[in-house]
Amino acid sequence: MKLPEHISIDFLNAFDGNSLELSNLAEERIAINRNYLEEILKNGATYYGINTGFGSLCNVRIKDDELAQLQENLVCSHACGMGDEVPEDIVRLMLALKVHGLSQGYSGVRPAIVQRLADFYNAGIHPVVYELGSLGASGDLAPLAHLCLPLFGKGEVHYKGVRMTASAALAKAGLEPIALSAKEGLALLNGTQFMSSYMVWSLMAAQRLQVWADVIGAMSADAFMAKDEPFKHPIHRVRPHKGQIATAQRILSLLQGSDIQQLKKEQVQDPYSFRCMPQVHGATKDVVDTVTNVVETEINSVTDNPIVFHDEDAIMSGGNFHGQILALHADFLAIAMAELANISERRTYLLVSGQRSLPPFLAPAAGLNSGFMIAQYTAAAIVSQNKQYCTPASVDSIVSSNGQEDHVSMGANAATKLRKVIKNVQRVLAIELLTAAQALEFRRPHQSSLAIEKLWTAFRKEASFMASDEVLHDKLMAAERFLDKDLNAIIG
Repeated sequence: MKLPEHISIDFLNAFDGNSLELSNLAEERIAINRNYLEEILKNGATYYGINTGFGSLCNVRIKDDELAQLQENLVCSHACGMGDEVPEDIVRLMLALKVHGLSQGYSGVRPAIVQRLADFYNAGIHPVVYELGSLGASGDLAPLAHLCLPLFGKGEVHYKGVRMTASAALAKAGLEPIALSAKEGLALLNGTQFMSSYMVWSLMAAQRLQVWADVIGAMSADAFMAKDEPFKHPIHRVRPHKGQIATAQRILSLLQGSDIQQLKKEQVQDPYSFRCMPQVHGATKDVVDTVTNVVETEINSVTDNPIVFHDEDAIMSGGNFHGQILALHADFLAIAMAELANISERRTYLLVSGQRSLPPFLAPAAGLNSGFMIAQYTAAAIVSQNKQYCTPASVDSIVSSNGQEDHVSMGANAATKLRKVIKNVQRVLAIELLTAAQALEFRRPHQSSLAIEKLWTAFRKEASFMASDEVLHDKLMAAERFLDKDLNAIIG
């Protein structure tokens, strides 16, 4: 599949697994831009990172016959990542986004370099990249260095399920190493593709989980005998936030036709964790939309430095690699998604509290059985951890490169902990689903709506009713995996 001129989160969500192919227009842009750079270098002028040192060494002029070595030295010296390995699905996103960024035709690289990154994607050659090392400001230097080492046969990769040296993988795949040329190392390392890839992954997961939150919340509402009045349109017509309206409409639709909703309710109002789902879930939806717009602008931008403007006859040094916009929005998205877990845990707490004719901890023969008592503890522990992860990374900056890089975004740290928050949100929602499914059985013979009963039936194939205490871990893990399923295929 050829990469379109503008890529979206939805495109990337559907894209993985397809081959990556440059459009003819992209190939032409890259070639024209590179030819311009090569002509410019013949005039003997000095350009940062092309024929100078890097960072605070920017005033050191490099000899012409050492420019290729300069670029490989740059990549090797910057490949100093540490910590956990970046998951392979995110490495694939990094490859795709780097190809797309270089394809804008302003980075001064040869077409062969861009094509080789696409070859890695298509062949399943996934460079070993580490989470720690980027300050999110000079570009994602350390992670992108590890991503690009295999171009000239260095570093390690995962290939066909085996970790091996890049040189071994290239040989197995029938590919030759490519020596870097002027500007190419810098173009490969400068850029925000590490931060962007984590945020793309997080947005894809967030879009899925925000729908699951509504559906699970609706099941919990019926299980707790909550009213549907708070979801009716007039309430939201007079406070018309987009996400709030969408959430209210979805939950009201999910409860449509429920026998349980027709039962007489004793309460005047329900707790906020039920009554305010439109306002809380909806606020998260609005943040997801905002962050999606920012990230889609970023992944379609040129974020390396210097930028080679063949169309303006100029090579300009600037700061498009600075990740402040991503850092702020990664922190924002983490906070917004954590709130889905916060309110979900409160619904779980109420479902196990022994209220509204439900047995304490949803345990038949409570006392002999502890039921879901500790499942709520687990949810509370995860929610607490998320609160710690939501401490903003973007408010920090540490001077680097002898003061040349005196303000950094810490966007890489913001992006990696965002993923941890998202994974925790799925776990908390899974606990609520397991709890709500158990609670719903105590409402029998009354039925919920058709959509919720479809969900309940599908889920029961993965996690059965708990009639007496058993090891709950297995059910929790089954519930977490269940949230990876296509919800539309389950409930229509």
